[in-house]
Amino acid sequence: MTNCIDVLSKSQLFGGVSEDHLKKISRISVERHFNKGAMIFFDGDEGNGFYLIVTGAVKVYKLSPEGREQILHIVSEGGAIGAVPVFFGESFPANAQAISESRLIFFPRTKFVDLITNNPSLTMNILAVLSMRLREFTIQIENLSLKEIPGRLAAYLLYRSEEQGNKDLIKLNISKLQIANILGTGPESLSRALGDMKNRKLIEVDGSTIRVIDRGALEALAQEGKNSG
Repeated sequence: MTNCIDVLSKSQLFGGVSEDHLKKISRISVERHFNKGAMIFFDGDEGNGFYLIVTGAVKVYKLSPEGREQILHIVSEGGAIGAVPVFFGESFPANAQAISESRLIFFPRTKFVDLITNNPSLTMNILAVLSMRLREFTIQIENLSLKEIPGRLAAYLLYRSEEQGNKDLIKLNISKLQIANILGTGPESLSRALGDMKNRKLIEVDGSTIRVIDRGALEALAQEGKNSG
């Protein structure tokens, strides 16, 4: 990959790493392509390495015994998947599937662990990303267990605005069905919650873009978890 070092330098995991280390990382990387719908790994597969998304998007999800899908993350360009097993030597804890044509870089576990052993700055980058992922899980568990659907949606929108670095505009780069899946509800309930937020002038919706009109009210809804109307 001719632009591998440039891709690595702009990623969450490797941003701020010296060019010398980026060159070493690029030497152990393997480029892989996945068509839309292709499985990248399955829950329980050996965690023999992790992936960095260069282009496209990947959903990470679990399946209940009844076959119900619960999306844990939607990871897009610059994000990583499967990093936890690299450090713990365990199997992948969830499934990963490309939701669009995707180009990924694969890092073999053994070679990567050998590389970072004597590189504290790189290890700190990875710990920061894993901490962010833990925060995502904490928010998601709280939303699913303690909040009604309007509160879950409000919390999700606020999180996305923070993640994207824009308090007023939120770009939804996944379908409503996938958002509903993340929130543990159905598309109809999601549409009703969005419609109610629009009627209350908390947000405006223009296709896949949401403009926050009353952030204070949205934060209150996310905090209370109920639609007090």
